[in-house]
Amino acid sequence: MAIELRTPAQIDEMRPAGRFVAEVLTTLMEHADVGVNLLDLDALAHRMITERGAESCYIDYAPSFGRGPFGKVVCTSVNDAVLHGLPHDYRLRDGDLLTLDFAVSVDGWVSDSAVSFVVGTPRDEDLKLIDVSREALDAAIAVARPGNRIGDIGATIGDVGRSHGLTINTQFGGHGVGRTMHGDPHIPNDSRPGRGLKLEPGLVIAIEPWFLHSTDEIMMDPDGWTIRSADGSRGAHSEHTIAITEDDPVIFTLRD
Repeated sequence: MAIELRTPAQIDEMRPAGRFVAEVLTTLMEHADVGVNLLDLDALAHRMITERGAESCYIDYAPSFGRGPFGKVVCTSVNDAVLHGLPHDYRLRDGDLLTLDFAVSVDGWVSDSAVSFVVGTPRDEDLKLIDVSREALDAAIAVARPGNRIGDIGATIGDVGRSHGLTINTQFGGHGVGRTMHGDPHIPNDSRPGRGLKLEPGLVIAIEPWFLHSTDEIMMDPDGWTIRSADGSRGAHSEHTIAITEDDPVIFTLRD
């Protein structure tokens, strides 16, 4: 496991990437409306990347678990899709639960963030699921302090999910962030407290709890990327890139 710690100066250098990721997600949320095509959202994100002189972390991404390269610049997961949604020719409908996941490199530094929200008229159970994913993210960030361990982050996420009657999938979770999008350490969404790598100032990670309404079982679409619930229930996903410091964690991707 190759863990790199960033200096205070490097953490400052990483802030523009986080601000840009937050800006793009905010803009996409503003444009996501009933009738809008997922491909149009991807095209908008692509234009913003080009105008900023940034570099997409997704378009050429080809990990072992996907059918790469991804070929698009933002993940768009709708309803029972929760992770790695490949943008395709689909127009958003009233009540769709949409997750956007976006990562770019700016001046050589990466930030990664995800947000779930409802397009049009929401269902109460969808709003609750989104709130739980955000509650888990906030709680996990709160324990991301020197002296605690990776297991404390995972245990906190798992505890929040279970407190709301949810089961936890641990196949996909958070990760180290730096010059590349995915690095060590892996940040599980469930764990035992007090276990794993000790958190130190300078560690930069993405924390990303995601939950499904009524299952922790998943399946992959024929596109080789989009991950859905096995029972058709909807999912929500919240993610921020943060830095561990001597004081409070720095949240690079915080939206206004």
